[in-house]
Amino acid sequence: MGRILSGIQPTGLLHLGNIKGAVENWARLQHEYETFFCVVDWHALTTTYADKLDLRAESERMATELLAVGIDPKVSCLFVQSDVPEHTELHLTFSMLTTIARLERVPTFKEKVEQLTHKEIQTYGFFGYPVLQAADILIYMATHVPVGEDQLPHIELTREIARKFNLHFGDVFPEPEPLLAKTTRLLGLDNRKMSKSYGNTIDLCEDEETTIKKVDTMITDPARVRRNDPGHPEICNVFSYHKGFNTPERPGEIEAACRSAEIGCRDCKRELAEKINAYLRPYRQRRQELIADPDRVRRILAEGAEKARATAGETMRVVKKAMKMIR
Repeated sequence: MGRILSGIQPTGLLHLGNIKGAVENWARLQHEYETFFCVVDWHALTTTYADKLDLRAESERMATELLAVGIDPKVSCLFVQSDVPEHTELHLTFSMLTTIARLERVPTFKEKVEQLTHKEIQTYGFFGYPVLQAADILIYMATHVPVGEDQLPHIELTREIARKFNLHFGDVFPEPEPLLAKTTRLLGLDNRKMSKSYGNTIDLCEDEETTIKKVDTMITDPARVRRNDPGHPEICNVFSYHKGFNTPERPGEIEAACRSAEIGCRDCKRELAEKINAYLRPYRQRRQELIADPDRVRRILAEGAEKARATAGETMRVVKKAMKMIR
């Protein structure tokens, strides 16, 4: 059986894009691989160090939502990154092997600097983010990493770091393979990437009325000005959601009705909101149950950290022995 490591930052709320794009995939993979899922609070600090967040509270909240969506602590190891200090120890080790020129070629650095102009993120910590990510993965000797296409450059860097370490110190680390998510990426309410920083998300924590109001703001076919104008569902974000949340046969019916103007955008949105709420309802109910028992979540994280440290500690022992730092 292969082994998986994947992580999620505790900043921002778990939204529909996270759930469909990552967490449901994790919940499926946990029955096919040995799985380690990590709330990466050190990573959060790379862009939020000045925000004075209560990172422990945020980490517990994120863990609560992961559990609500299907991460099973009886099957997976769920923990908070900073509870396993071996992550930072291996990060320091790998930073000795990774050149500045190589990090400058990681596309996400320039992209984030351009996007987050209101924050000072041109820091050593953010620049070295992919090296810490490599340490997160390799401290558990992960063989596979579930990612979206935008994260593939980070996985390739992880593989390069593993090869370089193995070249200098002996065959220690596997070269993990990416597992591309088998889901369609959802755009946000405004047709941009769904992101909390854009304010265009549908969140797990919100009530059903809020979801209805948010869906009502979604951008539809810009060429359809009047109710009796024929629509073009192929360019409508609302229609793309119907393909992900409605019954298998319903999108075809909606497409025909839209093109003939038998259905209006308001009706189409109302039906979509009902489907999204029905989809999220069991997750929201489990979330409320977990919120009512915070000690349960804390126990799960403590047990996960203990298991993770056992694996990570053994990895660091092997690493230090290979580097002749211990006998």
